[in-house]
Amino acid sequence: MLIDTHCHIHEVDYPLPVEEVLARAAQADVGQMILVGTSERSSEAAVALAAQHDNLFAAVGVHPHDTKDGYGKIAQLAKSAVAVGEIGLDYYYNHSPRDVQIAALEAQIQMALDNNLPIIFHVREAFADFWPIFDNFHGIRGELHSFTDSQANLDKGFERGLYVGVNGISTFTKDPAEQQLFATIPLEKMLLETDAPFLTPTPHRGTINEPAFVRNIAEFHAAIRGVSLGDIARVTTANSQRLFHLT
Repeated sequence: MLIDTHCHIHEVDYPLPVEEVLARAAQADVGQMILVGTSERSSEAAVALAAQHDNLFAAVGVHPHDTKDGYGKIAQLAKSAVAVGEIGLDYYYNHSPRDVQIAALEAQIQMALDNNLPIIFHVREAFADFWPIFDNFHGIRGELHSFTDSQANLDKGFERGLYVGVNGISTFTKDPAEQQLFATIPLEKMLLETDAPFLTPTPHRGTINEPAFVRNIAEFHAAIRGVSLGDIARVTTANSQRLFHLT
């Protein structure tokens, strides 16, 4: 069984029929999916859809882009979630002021710790501010979602016990440094994710991403490592179930 640890098929504007998407996921042996919130409304939708399916789970949080619109509801929604996220800092775009992003990150980390939940971190061009904030807290469990930064920052994540989310970018990047980074991530620290509807992997470029395509990501990493698809599935599924306490 494969697990898509990060998708957004619960969003009101997700363009594919959800039941058909879930059927295709089952055909691809994608047995569990985590629906990841990006705002208060999105997190409410994730919780609602997850409640309707035994193999769907919700992560709740406010993406740094949307922190200016508030994040107070996440504390209550976290009681129905397997993780807090995606939360973090994004300085590539400044859709929310940096001081607001930082305050929201700190508050939502505390919400996760209060509920003994792992955290899905979104960090883009902001690690210089992120690591000192992270290190002000104790007992954080979680992952670096959609990681494409430096080996040095990846190593800092591993030193802090974090997993790394690997998605379709790894199948189509032309950057030699990224290709090398993705090829050398230890399997015991890897989680598979689609980020659907975004970042559609090869060979489905040009179509809408969906959880079934996590199989293509798994196949890609099996090929570049010279291991079987079963090996990738076994290790990444165990990692996902361990981190998120999925049953």
